[in-house]
Amino acid sequence: MKRLFDIIISLSVLLILSPVILFVAWKIQKNLGSPVLFRQTRPGLNGVPFEMVKFRSMKDALDKDGNLLPDSERLTPFGSKLRSTSLDELPELWNVLKGEMSLVGPRPLLMEYLPLYNDKQARRHEVRPGVTGWAQVNGRNAISWEQKFDLDIWYVDNRSFKLDFKILLLTVKKVLIKDGISADGHVTIEPFTGTKSK
Repeated sequence: MKRLFDIIISLSVLLILSPVILFVAWKIQKNLGSPVLFRQTRPGLNGVPFEMVKFRSMKDALDKDGNLLPDSERLTPFGSKLRSTSLDELPELWNVLKGEMSLVGPRPLLMEYLPLYNDKQARRHEVRPGVTGWAQVNGRNAISWEQKFDLDIWYVDNRSFKLDFKILLLTVKKVLIKDGISADGHVTIEPFTGTKSK
């Protein structure tokens, strides 16, 4: 039932918002150039890697050694506005259609975080990652990593169609009031470096 719901909603939103998606793609091309899409390998169900797609919101600016500059130096005012409206997440609906993601679930994080998880935190991969999730409607990037993982595991243990519907409604509210977009002192969220407890 969850998979059928994912397909129906993601396909419907992609069709209904196709003019918006095309407009955002044009604006990105105009403001940031090519590529329009940001692609990155993330861990999915059971930690299996997949290529997540988002709209690009940062410049590909490099330092003198050829390394990417920090997010704060690459995020433009246009990119910041794109993130604050969550429009950059729309292409992830394609990942949902392909079965790599769900509308609701723990957010897919970076591959390099996998060996840093303790046994409890690793349980977030027992379900498909989501476009939005329980952690996103309870603080998003403004809460600590430990709080975020606790919320992810709570979702894994208590997931239901009713809870998913509630999370989707709360997500719309969060997007409208632009709550919890970034952590204090960061334009997104500070990197995860692991926890001591197992």
